[in-house]
Amino acid sequence: MARSKALTGILLAAGGSLVFSLNDLAIKLLSDGYALHQIILLRAFVAMTFILLVIGFSSEGFRQLRTARPAAHAVRVSIVMVSNVTFFVGLSQMPLADAVAVAYVSPIAITLLSIVVLGEKVGPRRWAAVIVGMVGVLVMLRPGTGVIQPAAFLVLISAMLYASGNLFVRHMGSTESAMTLSFYVQTGFILVSLCMGLWVGDGHLLTEGSLWEFLFRPWIWPPMADWPLFLLTGLSVGVGGLMVTQAYRTVEAGLIAPFEYIGMPAAIFWGLIIFGTLPDSTGWVGIALICGSGLYVIWRETVRKRQVDAS
Repeated sequence: MARSKALTGILLAAGGSLVFSLNDLAIKLLSDGYALHQIILLRAFVAMTFILLVIGFSSEGFRQLRTARPAAHAVRVSIVMVSNVTFFVGLSQMPLADAVAVAYVSPIAITLLSIVVLGEKVGPRRWAAVIVGMVGVLVMLRPGTGVIQPAAFLVLISAMLYASGNLFVRHMGSTESAMTLSFYVQTGFILVSLCMGLWVGDGHLLTEGSLWEFLFRPWIWPPMADWPLFLLTGLSVGVGGLMVTQAYRTVEAGLIAPFEYIGMPAAIFWGLIIFGTLPDSTGWVGIALICGSGLYVIWRETVRKRQVDAS
């Protein structure tokens, strides 16, 4: 039974990560013509439709949306929202594989946050992995070009926030279902995106060619040719979000997290097939350092937890 549960969690995490790669691809394709908050709004409506259908057909129905932790949901939604904005603004300016590689610094970020927030002690080997991972981040930021790339820095901020959001999922998972967590995130996306649209949807804050152009473009009505991409991003978030959340709720995080790294080869594949791009030699070095150190941190955390449980 335990082995079957672990296998199910692994398949959910790996499958969810592959599905999430379609979301990154779709938003990258849409980033040249739309405001980010318009994309997120339409994505959230599609994802919410899917989630409500699943909830409606589930045995517990809409009763499972009741929560005694509205403040925790509000904080988590805020973290996820800012993480999404910083990641996708950065993604719009970077090759897909490079952006995803920097985002995979999140296990390292979780280690650092566990020290600062939880007061955990970290041994020399995990510190070494953290240092190697941060070197990988510096490689991806490319300070040798004369200035740190702002887009990559935004993705780094997103990774830190994503790690914080994962800590909230661990904290809330005992009382909140995957459906509940996904529902309130999409509700937050809809409310914030509508507010952004009312505030800057006319494009009055747009500065052509700036890093924030993706965020402040005016809203436009999408042509029929683009609707499949909006459906793709909404369904990928709805399906992938439920899969990954359920995996983390039911199986040990140290066992699940490495399988999220399947998104890295997926990003390289989409970058090559759709955009005709591959990481350069510097990018490959950064990818190897970040992914290698992140996987090592996850492995060490799993070993440490098993040693504690055994004692």
